[in-house]
Amino acid sequence: MLKILIKTLQIFIMISLPLTSYSQNDKTHFLDIPVDGFKSEMIQKLKAKGYTLIPNSKDILEGEFNGTNVILSINTNNNKVWRIIVGEANETDETNIKIKFNNLIKQFTDNQRYLKEADTTIAKFIIPKDEDISYEILTKEKRYEAIFYQKTLKYDSLLKEKELLLAKEKLNDKEKQRLLDLISESVTESINCIYNNPVWFMIQQKGYDKYRIVIFYENKHNKANGEGL
Repeated sequence: MLKILIKTLQIFIMISLPLTSYSQNDKTHFLDIPVDGFKSEMIQKLKAKGYTLIPNSKDILEGEFNGTNVILSINTNNNKVWRIIVGEANETDETNIKIKFNNLIKQFTDNQRYLKEADTTIAKFIIPKDEDISYEILTKEKRYEAIFYQKTLKYDSLLKEKELLLAKEKLNDKEKQRLLDLISESVTESINCIYNNPVWFMIQQKGYDKYRIVIFYENKHNKANGEGL
């Protein structure tokens, strides 16, 4: 009976919860730096991580990320940072870019900082070995991209408390109510992650048989939503 009630509650929350009630506390992070604040502040924080400004540039940085030489750029809205763009500095050929893309999917899937997608969803991201991506991009305008969602600290905390209660053989009435509250809060917070903490990446074609991976760390709280129109 409790399991049925829990499932019903989860479905009800996901259908009826208004977007305006989502938490505004936790932001997307890049290298443990919140994607937030002013661009000048972000540049200084990235420099502290070892990145350096590209010669003759005021806001484009270079360095190493995930074992690859990259170029970083920063997008703002109303002077607030809302996106960090991480692009590979060097292009590679079609065979290698498919391997890189699929490896990156596995890394994100295995990373505990991200909400785990359903296996069927992950399968749609993966590029088959025999797929001609050049043909797909040029003739069908196919975009090779995958999206994941960073967990907030609150979401992790709620899950840990929920797991402790579920591990018990028997719950008293107070614990049952707390479990229902935790499920409600965790569903709310997971939707907050999905709407506001996306991290996605894509294959960018730079010329004939020249490709690179570009990763986007976004804080949707700061993204333009037409307020100034």
